[in-house]
Amino acid sequence: MKINENTLLEGNKVVLVPYNAEHVPRYHEWMKSPELQQLTASEPLTLEQEYDMQRSWREDNDKCTFIILDKQRWADSSVEEEQCMVGDVNIFLTDPTDPTLAELEIMIAEPSHRGKGIGNEVTRMMMSYGVTKLGVKKFEAKIGLNNQVSIAMFRKLHFQEVSVCEVFKEVTLGMTVDESVRSRLLKDTADMKERDYRQTCSNRREQVPQ
Repeated sequence: MKINENTLLEGNKVVLVPYNAEHVPRYHEWMKSPELQQLTASEPLTLEQEYDMQRSWREDNDKCTFIILDKQRWADSSVEEEQCMVGDVNIFLTDPTDPTLAELEIMIAEPSHRGKGIGNEVTRMMMSYGVTKLGVKKFEAKIGLNNQVSIAMFRKLHFQEVSVCEVFKEVTLGMTVDESVRSRLLKDTADMKERDYRQTCSNRREQVPQ
């Protein structure tokens, strides 16, 4: 999706940046993990296919993707952005007849960054972005039945069970964004800052000691 190609979102623990070509090699290494393949219901791709996927996510109007960076590492301008990557978060507009319905996916790929509240913060940031920038009014999350950590996180965020598919061994959780949900989201993400991504990268490079 073009709308976020120059958008950086800064939270308390994380920074969200557009998924660019330079992120692909690290992402490709992540997706060699059988655990991540199972959790994300993904098939392993070649590096070339991964680059094709990145381009489609950037160009397609029904996908909005951010790479999740560790804010503490990213704050050190001597550390390359790719070395700050910890996961990704996506919004898919899955129903052509209803552009207000979005499927939400989040992956914390680095095991050392799990269980630290990052997934919760990123999900709230992405939902806030979806509501305010994309006009999303209903979120769904499809999660493997064995992924109890993700199920618990979404339930904590007030998602409710919509359906269970025994064939695909997944549960669909959903949330309708009414005025109270919208207000809570905006309050929870009041500290989130939106910045110009390219300008921020340029400023960061200038801080690197020569």
